[in-house]
Amino acid sequence: MPIIKLTADTFEATIEQGIVLVDLWAAWCGPCRAFAPTFEAAAVRHPSIVFAKIDTEAEHQLAAELGIRAIPTLMAFRDGVLVFSRAGALAGPAIDAVVAQIEALDMDAIRHEVAQAVGHPVASRG
Repeated sequence: MPIIKLTADTFEATIEQGIVLVDLWAAWCGPCRAFAPTFEAAAVRHPSIVFAKIDTEAEHQLAAELGIRAIPTLMAFRDGVLVFSRAGALAGPAIDAVVAQIEALDMDAIRHEVAQAVGHPVASRG
Protein backbone atom coordinates (compact mmCIF):
# COMPACT_ATOMS: atom_id res chain seq x y z
CA MET A 1 0.00 0.00 0.00
CA PRO A 2 1.40 3.44 -0.84
CA ILE A 3 2.06 6.02 1.84
CA ILE A 4 -0.80 8.49 1.96
CA LYS A 5 -0.72 12.22 2.63
CA LEU A 6 -2.89 13.25 5.57
CA THR A 7 -4.54 16.62 5.95
CA ALA A 8 -6.89 18.07 8.54
CA ASP A 9 -9.75 17.02 6.24
CA THR A 10 -8.67 13.36 5.95
CA PHE A 11 -7.10 12.75 9.37
CA GLU A 12 -10.08 11.56 11.44
CA ALA A 13 -11.44 9.15 8.81
CA THR A 14 -7.98 7.72 8.18
CA ILE A 15 -7.03 6.97 11.78
CA GLU A 16 -10.20 4.90 12.16
CA GLN A 17 -8.86 2.38 9.60
CA GLY A 18 -7.30 -0.20 11.92
CA ILE A 19 -3.60 0.38 12.50
CA VAL A 20 -2.26 3.65 11.10
CA LEU A 21 1.36 4.81 11.43
CA VAL A 22 1.82 8.53 10.89
CA ASP A 23 5.13 10.27 10.17
CA LEU A 24 5.00 13.97 11.02
CA TRP A 25 7.70 15.77 9.09
CA ALA A 26 8.80 18.92 7.24
CA ALA A 27 10.81 19.34 4.06
CA TRP A 28 13.46 21.52 5.77
CA CYS A 29 14.10 18.87 8.46
CA GLY A 30 17.24 16.82 7.77
CA PRO A 31 16.35 14.01 10.22
CA CYS A 32 12.89 13.85 8.63
CA ARG A 33 14.40 13.37 5.17
CA ALA A 34 16.79 10.74 6.56
CA PHE A 35 13.90 8.85 8.20
CA ALA A 36 11.73 8.82 5.04
CA PRO A 37 13.37 5.76 3.38
CA THR A 38 13.09 3.78 6.63
CA PHE A 39 9.40 4.65 6.90
CA GLU A 40 8.85 3.75 3.23
CA ALA A 41 10.60 0.38 3.69
CA ALA A 42 8.42 -0.36 6.73
CA ALA A 43 5.33 0.36 4.63
CA VAL A 44 6.47 -2.31 2.16
CA ARG A 45 7.07 -4.82 4.99
CA HIS A 46 3.63 -4.17 6.53
CA PRO A 47 1.14 -3.90 3.65
CA SER A 48 -1.90 -4.45 5.88
CA ILE A 49 -1.15 -1.28 7.85
CA VAL A 50 -1.90 2.26 6.70
CA PHE A 51 1.25 4.39 6.51
CA ALA A 52 0.67 8.11 6.28
CA LYS A 53 2.59 11.37 6.41
CA ILE A 54 1.64 14.80 7.70
CA ASP A 55 3.62 17.77 6.43
CA THR A 56 3.75 19.93 9.55
CA GLU A 57 4.48 23.03 7.47
CA ALA A 58 1.33 22.58 5.39
CA GLU A 59 -0.77 21.35 8.31
CA HIS A 60 0.19 23.74 11.14
CA GLN A 61 -3.16 23.48 12.92
CA LEU A 62 -3.29 19.68 12.78
CA ALA A 63 0.29 19.43 14.09
CA ALA A 64 -0.63 21.79 16.93
CA GLU A 65 -3.75 19.78 17.78
CA LEU A 66 -1.59 16.65 17.92
CA GLY A 67 0.83 18.39 20.27
CA ILE A 68 3.84 18.08 17.98
CA ARG A 69 6.87 19.77 19.50
CA ALA A 70 9.67 18.03 17.55
CA ILE A 71 10.00 16.33 14.18
CA PRO A 72 10.17 13.75 12.95
CA THR A 73 7.50 12.31 15.22
CA LEU A 74 6.02 8.88 14.68
CA MET A 75 2.48 8.34 15.91
CA ALA A 76 0.45 5.16 15.77
CA PHE A 77 -3.31 4.85 15.99
CA ARG A 78 -5.41 1.74 16.25
CA ASP A 79 -9.13 2.00 15.66
CA GLY A 80 -8.92 5.76 16.14
CA VAL A 81 -7.05 5.58 19.46
CA LEU A 82 -3.54 7.01 19.80
CA VAL A 83 -1.45 4.10 21.09
CA PHE A 84 2.11 5.30 20.39
CA SER A 85 3.91 8.60 19.95
CA ARG A 86 7.64 9.25 19.84
CA ALA A 87 9.73 12.11 18.56
CA GLY A 88 12.87 11.17 16.67
CA ALA A 89 13.66 8.78 13.87
CA LEU A 90 13.29 5.05 14.51
CA ALA A 91 15.32 2.29 12.88
CA GLY A 92 13.49 -0.29 10.76
CA PRO A 93 13.58 -3.04 13.43
CA ALA A 94 12.19 -0.59 15.99
CA ILE A 95 9.26 0.21 13.70
CA ASP A 96 8.66 -3.52 13.26
CA ALA A 97 8.66 -3.95 17.06
CA VAL A 98 6.16 -1.10 17.47
CA VAL A 99 3.91 -2.68 14.85
CA ALA A 100 4.05 -6.06 16.64
CA GLN A 101 3.18 -4.45 19.96
CA ILE A 102 0.27 -2.55 18.44
CA GLU A 103 -1.06 -5.69 16.75
CA ALA A 104 -1.01 -7.47 20.13
CA LEU A 105 -2.98 -4.79 21.98
CA ASP A 106 -6.31 -5.65 23.62
CA MET A 107 -8.29 -2.75 22.19
CA ASP A 108 -11.39 -3.48 24.30
CA ALA A 109 -9.26 -3.00 27.42
CA ILE A 110 -7.70 0.17 26.01
CA ARG A 111 -11.08 1.64 25.07
CA HIS A 112 -12.28 0.84 28.60
CA GLU A 113 -9.25 2.61 30.12
CA VAL A 114 -9.75 5.64 27.87
CA ALA A 115 -13.46 5.78 28.74
CA GLN A 116 -12.68 5.65 32.46
CA ALA A 117 -10.08 8.37 32.09
CA VAL A 118 -12.57 10.72 30.45
CA GLY A 119 -15.61 9.52 32.41
CA HIS A 120 -17.61 8.05 29.53
CA PRO A 121 -18.97 4.52 29.02
CA VAL A 122 -17.74 2.68 25.94
CA ALA A 123 -19.20 -0.20 23.95
CA SER A 124 -17.06 -3.10 22.79
CA ARG A 125 -16.33 -3.21 19.07
CA GLY A 126 -15.92 -6.98 19.23
